[in-house]
Amino acid sequence: MPPHTAPGRLTALVVGAALAVALVGCRALAGTPPPPTPADFAGVVSFLSAAGIGVAGVRTGDTGCADPKLVGPAISLQASGVDQVAPVPIHLYLFKNQASYQKLRSNVDACAASYITDPATYEVVESTPFVAVGQGPWASGFTAALRSALDRAAGAH
Repeated sequence: MPPHTAPGRLTALVVGAALAVALVGCRALAGTPPPPTPADFAGVVSFLSAAGIGVAGVRTGDTGCADPKLVGPAISLQASGVDQVAPVPIHLYLFKNQASYQKLRSNVDACAASYITDPATYEVVESTPFVAVGQGPWASGFTAALRSALDRAAGAH
């Protein structure tokens, strides 16, 4: 082979190898979607609505107790739907991530102890990083729909 063609072949091999590596890298990245992030409150309400649950009387920052650490993630509301005919008060705590959830999860139960009148019917539905609590009993279909909506909202984006 003449010496003047060898550099051209070498360049073609290097370019081809670089393109192959880039293609494999892009495929690897495309096959690994970013981890889901939880929905914001509007997103949670959207998932609740899709599950047949209506909300009213929304009050942000209403912890139900005197714990200042819960003010940011706390929202109180009235919810009904599915087989829950009468609206029930719920405190919904929307933690921003797993770390916040783990740090403050026990505060939710301590807080709820201040407004739950019958511990035997204390209702809790959670899907990290969300926790919904209230005085029960809640209807079974409503509870299942609430759980499903929170599960979907937890991995919404």
